[in-house]
Amino acid sequence: MNFHTKPVTYVGEVGLKVLDLKEMTRFYKEVIGFEVLEETESKTVLGTGSQALLKLEAVEGLAPKQDRYAGLYHFAILLPDRKELAKILIHLHNSGIRLGSSDHLVSEALYLSDPEGNGIEIYRDREPEEWNWNGGQVDMAVDPIDAEGLVQTAQEAGEVWQGMPVGTVMGHIHLHVSNLPEAQKFYVDGLGFEIVTSMGGQALFLADQKYHHHIGLNVWNGIGIPALPEKEAGLNYYTLVLEDKEKRSRLAEHLQTMGAEITEHENYLETTDPSGNHIRLTV
Repeated sequence: MNFHTKPVTYVGEVGLKVLDLKEMTRFYKEVIGFEVLEETESKTVLGTGSQALLKLEAVEGLAPKQDRYAGLYHFAILLPDRKELAKILIHLHNSGIRLGSSDHLVSEALYLSDPEGNGIEIYRDREPEEWNWNGGQVDMAVDPIDAEGLVQTAQEAGEVWQGMPVGTVMGHIHLHVSNLPEAQKFYVDGLGFEIVTSMGGQALFLADQKYHHHIGLNVWNGIGIPALPEKEAGLNYYTLVLEDKEKRSRLAEHLQTMGAEITEHENYLETTDPSGNHIRLTV
């Protein structure tokens, strides 16, 4: 089952407000391995093939990103298979990038930050048949990754890393929020996600159609933290790709009855979660 095609609601693109567009573009091209799909003086769109996954926008007068606001914890790039994770592990190590890593049972993940402090996860999924479900919740852990096994996989493949492969998608997004019950109401009651894992009032993992998670929410920056200011670097928006316009209209109406504001644009509807994270609803 592919968790990033219809009729699953999934994260399509992440937009970041950046201080140094040139340096950030270089990082995402050379270190992360995205292709530049579109570039102007104030904006770079990156992705794989024709699939846009990340938009960097230079905004004048931005302050550097700080960790006392709601906003991005990390966005997560999902690779097609373990071999690709192995290849990028070696590439990042050879590039001198400081890495974290975890085996989450459902996936194997690498963690790093970009030059402006935005969190990035790069991961591969285990097959859904290997995931363990208990009463509607999926088992996830933070175990050590099998780095030796990954290196061996790369050596056996005999392939050199040449950037992000076609088939790479935005697997999920993980957000800092100010209030977990409010965020839960918005994402579960409003947008129709279901809780697949909860961590003792500190974090929630939400999904559509039994993925291990499309959205993570946490209060690790503190309860009651303010929204990210407009003039601060960090998350600009992220998109949720919906099945069709009918579903989008239905969700938008439902969100409005809950008090959320909806703004219409040419190709998307925009709303904001209770912590000030901007979401573009696309089809």
